[in-house]
Amino acid sequence: MIIGFIGSGVMGSALARAVKKSGLGEVWTADIDAAKAAALAAEVEGKASSNEAIAREADCIFLAVKPQFVEGMLSGIRQILKDRPSRFTVVSMAAGLTIQKLKELLGGDYPLIRIMPNTPASIGQGVVIYSPDNQVTEKETEAVVQMLSPAGKLVKLTEKQLDAGGCISGCGPAFVDLFVEALADGGVLCGLPRKEALELGAQMVMGSAALILDSGKHPGQLKDAVCSPGGTTIEGVRRLEQGAFRADVMEAVIAAWEKNAKLG
Repeated sequence: MIIGFIGSGVMGSALARAVKKSGLGEVWTADIDAAKAAALAAEVEGKASSNEAIAREADCIFLAVKPQFVEGMLSGIRQILKDRPSRFTVVSMAAGLTIQKLKELLGGDYPLIRIMPNTPASIGQGVVIYSPDNQVTEKETEAVVQMLSPAGKLVKLTEKQLDAGGCISGCGPAFVDLFVEALADGGVLCGLPRKEALELGAQMVMGSAALILDSGKHPGQLKDAVCSPGGTTIEGVRRLEQGAFRADVMEAVIAAWEKNAKLG
């Protein structure tokens, strides 16, 4: 297979590396910054190419450009896609652009899968949520899942659920980063060196997340297990509740979801 990436930014590069690890095909790269595309191609032992060549030759075409640039980019390859005699699959990671809107911009009813990856995919610990349209065969879907599996966990959602899911897994790393930074700030205020405070916070978050997944227990159960009667942890929880911690996190997800809806 030829697997083409139009866009060689942070997420496009992370997924190109995952595809390379999967061994399912040769990676072609293109970017408005030709040097960036060439550097990525060298890293994944692929081929530095162009939007037009990828549109003409690739079996699977990843659209890895920001949503606001998709229309302009597709206008340059629309006719090439229309003239292709062979079948191909389009994979879009443009937030907020629905399958219907993408097909309008593509100018054809091509097999299309929307995905939403997150930044931990760059170290193989990410989440990639995906939603194929009704033109994509089971075999084509499975191929995309296999080629992206080195990036982390793949989760299938309906397109209606996709943006909400992306606001948790895609925006969530930024929310977690803020939380870890705040934990470290608290530790520094209490006398810990910054380096150790960050290490403790990050490792704690990683371990707590693993415990939720491995145990299958509700987070509330795990929280209760740490909160001894009259203890220090329940006092900290009380302060978080005073600050509407959970409500603020919910509002952050909702705000991101509402912004997503405006992008389309």
